[in-house]
Amino acid sequence: MRKLIACEFMTLDGVIQNEENDGDGFNHGGWFFGYADEETGAVVQERLAKPVDLLLGRKTFDLWEPYWPTHSDFWPNVMTATKYVASNSRDASQWQPTVFLSGDVAEKVRELKAQDGPDLHIMGSADLLQTLFKEDLVNELQLMIFPVTLGKGKRLFQNGTIPASFKVTESQVTPNGVLIANYARDGEVKTGAPQIEESV
Repeated sequence: MRKLIACEFMTLDGVIQNEENDGDGFNHGGWFFGYADEETGAVVQERLAKPVDLLLGRKTFDLWEPYWPTHSDFWPNVMTATKYVASNSRDASQWQPTVFLSGDVAEKVRELKAQDGPDLHIMGSADLLQTLFKEDLVNELQLMIFPVTLGKGKRLFQNGTIPASFKVTESQVTPNGVLIANYARDGEVKTGAPQIEESV
């Protein structure tokens, strides 16, 4: 059984989008670079060094497909990782190894998680994430939360969000104010009541 881990750069208002998609007018591409520092760079390098497979939405894959093969010195593992791509419109790519998932993507992801192999990392892919959240398939969140708001753009939690509890497994704040926090799925939402004694 392998875990599905969402690895995202995120603004304070929850935006994870970094590129314009289909002419949607998003004009804040590269918003996180102004806050990057040595500590964020070290964490990114540590994450990229791990052997993983990748689960991607079709739009994210379309952006990555021409880019990473010519920049793989920065991330060698992206070339050997199996790229599982959720798409009903594509079924082939010269960038290998790549497997396209059509139809019931949630069921396909359940099957992938049940197999032996490296953990599955999903990056970007905001639309696909909504399906995965709705089906409670995400085991962990690895977030870098940047001290900026954008007001528009695709967000991490949208219409797929379900009531769920998470626990912090690791956290740090970088000199430029980036909160790096890892969360693991932790059962149902915990509720309670204020413990305030009534005055007499």
